[in-house]
Amino acid sequence: MSAPLSAEQARVLAKGTLQNYPFAPKTFLHPNGLTQSYLDEGPRNGPVVLMLHGNPSWSYYWRKLVLGLHDNDRCIVPDHIGMGLSDKPDDAHYVYTLQSRIDDLERLLDSLNLGDDLTLAVHDWGGMIGFGWALKHAARIKRLVILNTAAFPLPAAKALPWQLKLGRDSMLGAGLIRGFNAFAGGAARFGVETRMPADVRRAYNAPYDSWANRISTLRFVQDIPLSPADRSWALVEAAGKRLPAFADRPALIGWGLKDFVFDKHFLEVFQRALPNAEQHVFADAGHYVLEDKSDVLVPAIRDFLDRNPL
Repeated sequence: MSAPLSAEQARVLAKGTLQNYPFAPKTFLHPNGLTQSYLDEGPRNGPVVLMLHGNPSWSYYWRKLVLGLHDNDRCIVPDHIGMGLSDKPDDAHYVYTLQSRIDDLERLLDSLNLGDDLTLAVHDWGGMIGFGWALKHAARIKRLVILNTAAFPLPAAKALPWQLKLGRDSMLGAGLIRGFNAFAGGAARFGVETRMPADVRRAYNAPYDSWANRISTLRFVQDIPLSPADRSWALVEAAGKRLPAFADRPALIGWGLKDFVFDKHFLEVFQRALPNAEQHVFADAGHYVLEDKSDVLVPAIRDFLDRNPL
């Protein structure tokens, strides 16, 4: 159900760092008492585009695409629990796993009654969350927009970057992420090839301004599944096996090849699974491909949706 502006939304918005986020976020109250922030922009009867962010970003990542689509499309853009303007509970009040993210998404979408014709747009962990949700709801997804993400385990040819291994497996890495905002701050600086303006970097980092408020940026890293011994492995493995089943529907891939995590090895998996996908691959773009290439990608995505109407 809808709720008034949450305390976390008010706290971050009061910082005055979101000049590039001209939206009125809504809230959804989960049965566990946690409030999730989300955007619902555009006509109520418009085609639904569901945009899922990853770690350490939040719905701010999708702002330019929302602005490029919301005159025609209904843009639904959640902040995962612990991220963005959503509540940031401690471990006693929330289990930070991929399954929890999928369950949160299911409850939110059920509350919005969006129908069965959805466009799924994903980035980073958004791919694993979105395609994990699709294990039960594949028929509802009619079009795909895929940006530097994954929906399958780490490719065999790809080693986990040492920065992620440090954060995933060591107390030192955990301390750097939570104590110094190393992950969100580093991504805002090194996740692009064209330097972000200072106000954009501040906006990316605004929700993650204390040890307590950086819990999810760490827990996401610690939840990276590398083997069947990891608790999210089965979900990611199942999503990967189902990925080729989406080859029968329109898909657009937008990819920055300078991404040190989701690099050419991840892109090649999507290319094999979705051989008919329209591709926009950039040698001079990084992980935050919508930052580096919004002037190209936003109109390309708009054109793709117009050419493949629901």
